[in-house]
Amino acid sequence: MDTIDSLIDGYRAFRAGAYKQNEARYQALAARRQRPKAMIIACCDSRADPAMIFSSDPGELFVVRNVANLVPPYQPDGNYHGTSAALEFGINALEITEIIVMGHASCGGIEALYDAGCGHPPEGEFISAWMSLATGVETAVREAHGDLDKAALLRLMEQRAVVQSLEMLRTFPFVAKREADGRLRLHGWFYGIGSGKLSIYDAKTDRFAEVPDQA
Repeated sequence: MDTIDSLIDGYRAFRAGAYKQNEARYQALAARRQRPKAMIIACCDSRADPAMIFSSDPGELFVVRNVANLVPPYQPDGNYHGTSAALEFGINALEITEIIVMGHASCGGIEALYDAGCGHPPEGEFISAWMSLATGVETAVREAHGDLDKAALLRLMEQRAVVQSLEMLRTFPFVAKREADGRLRLHGWFYGIGSGKLSIYDAKTDRFAEVPDQA
């Protein structure tokens, strides 16, 4: 079976299963304005789907996905800004009160950043420019931890990119204002694809701590 046929089969299974069992809920969602609980800025990596990881129902998450879950700085210059537009809509229009930047292990975008630091930038027209947003992360990690092996450096870069994105969020006036007056909270999370473990950033310790399996 080819890829398209398998997707169509998956759609049919959805229609016969999850949709049919929750048809009233889907119709109610379509009839009213969306009210997501949180915005998640995640990587577009196919192995790190926020809705699956957090067992979320339709309508609960406003998900923004891009390469390496990066947040660009506030830059109202009239160019095309997909992530910034999603932030503006989610916060100003939907009045979301929680923003989560979720990085993940084995991130291809961060590996491209690492390779560029080794003098081997990725081919293509767009990836290098996009990942240059995190050049400061790559440089800082190498300077502070140059004795570590590649795997360890990549993990640190993946996590520090989350922290940088939190800092970039605060360059948006509508984010900074709402965080300052308590209407908005920012969170940095990290997901281990192989382990299935979630870690949460603690600004006080400047570290990521694993969430226990039991409450």
